Amino acid sequence: MADKQETIELGEIRNIDTNQDVAALARLGKKTVLKRKFGFLSILGFSCTVLVTWEGFLILFLVGLQNGGPAGVFYGYIIAWLGTTSVFAVLSELVSMAPTSGGQYHWVAMLAPQRYQNVFSYVAGWLTVAGWQATLASSAYLTGSLIQGLLILTQPNYVPQNWHATLLFWAIIAFGVIITTASSWLLPKFEGLILIIHVLGFFGIMITLLTLGPHENAKEVFTTFTNKGGWDSQGLSFCIGMMGTVYAFVGGDGAIHMAEEIRNAPVTVPRAIMAGIWINGSLGFGMMLTMLFRSGDIDAALAENPSFPFIAIFHNAVQSVSGAAAMAAFVMILSTCCAVGTLASSSRVFWAFSRDRGLPGWRTLSKVSSRTSIPVNAVAATTVIACILSFVNIGSATAFNGVISVAIAGIFCSYLLVASLLLYRRTTGGIISLSASASEVSLTNTTGKTLSWGPWRIPGILGIVNNAFACAYLCFVFFFTFWPSVKDITPATMNWSILVTGFITTFSAVYYMVRARKTYKGPIIEVDGE
Repeated sequence: MADKQETIELGEIRNIDTNQDVAALARLGKKTVLKRKFGFLSILGFSCTVLVTWEGFLILFLVGLQNGGPAGVFYGYIIAWLGTTSVFAVLSELVSMAPTSGGQYHWVAMLAPQRYQNVFSYVAGWLTVAGWQATLASSAYLTGSLIQGLLILTQPNYVPQNWHATLLFWAIIAFGVIITTASSWLLPKFEGLILIIHVLGFFGIMITLLTLGPHENAKEVFTTFTNKGGWDSQGLSFCIGMMGTVYAFVGGDGAIHMAEEIRNAPVTVPRAIMAGIWINGSLGFGMMLTMLFRSGDIDAALAENPSFPFIAIFHNAVQSVSGAAAMAAFVMILSTCCAVGTLASSSRVFWAFSRDRGLPGWRTLSKVSSRTSIPVNAVAATTVIACILSFVNIGSATAFNGVISVAIAGIFCSYLLVASLLLYRRTTGGIISLSASASEVSLTNTTGKTLSWGPWRIPGILGIVNNAFACAYLCFVFFFTFWPSVKDITPATMNWSILVTGFITTFSAVYYMVRARKTYKGPIIEVDGE
């Protein structure tokens, strides 16, 4: 009897949460069409496994060593961690105000001056869609290449080919499609399990390296800077090398785009984002120190495995092919799971922007499966585009890298746009308190409506200072994300992200002026609020 009563009470609590979520979304003018299947722990797992900071740091370890050296990697990581935390705090304030899957383009529409709301929002939507599409492509490509790195370790006669990576790319994407579309309950359960593997894998690899790896001198780690890119100053080399660490923190807004599938999203999403950055940042910091002190001879590791020297570092530490393969397999599994979460977030951006008539074919892309309450058409579109992009890798890995390099530029550009607009609004007193908004307005935080703070925010002068610091950090990252890794560039070493990002920005603005302005009027109002 007691168990039955407890079940009834739990059901009543969930119904209350659901009603609150419906009302919160209605105040943004949106209907509830997706199932609220994520709680705090499952979305925390989602946030951590999309970020995969310690795993990403291992994969990109060499980037910081080339420009910056051991000391540059250490100090650059601290700066990137603090800067990303500041940015995520701003994004948390915004998602608490407007917990919608659209994320950046919706926030731009509600924050921008009325004259520029639609065009700015449209460009932000394209940058976010393109950035997440590039993030999905880069995640699947890095995972496929990582499998090739494992083959190099276990099969010395194996010669990696670009088309091999493309086939592996497709296999990883196919796995992601199965997990994200099979059933509405599968993805949250999957992410909760992966969070455990994410933490256990970290300790398993770190303890092994600390116990068996060669020792480095602390003075050399904290004072040795390198400039292998041939830049005019060590400071410039340091800034360029830091972008590898910045990439390890890309994907923090993944949970935001799942907001319409999360219970009590205005509170749960900010808490999950901030907890995720501190968990992942701490794990990444520990792995960074471990690699700096236990990596051994980097040149020898590069000679053994040029694409993924961290696998050779594992091999050198444990002196066992099977042991190193087991350690690298953890990274590969978690990288695959990152691709699953990235596919889910990317498809939700597609779906939300299509719902607001921002993409060609929006009528089809905005449909939701009546059986699973999943935007299957948006998942399919994201998948097809990623697979088409993978063909570029067969012809030229350099050209493909130019496509996926927009992951940082596109997403961080959208961050900078919304952070700047929020700073403008909060310093001009354009946002009212939560209590006032709840009692005085029905529609809020959408195009042309009253702006109100959500339940999660940094109040007063602290919020302004953090917002200003986030804008400064984003300007720094956005500037240096377009630089190549070496001064004397060739077509193979050129950073093509400025070309791709510039094309996306220009195309979206021109397409809006020519055609999209007839259909895109910012986030559409589907309901009148409560």
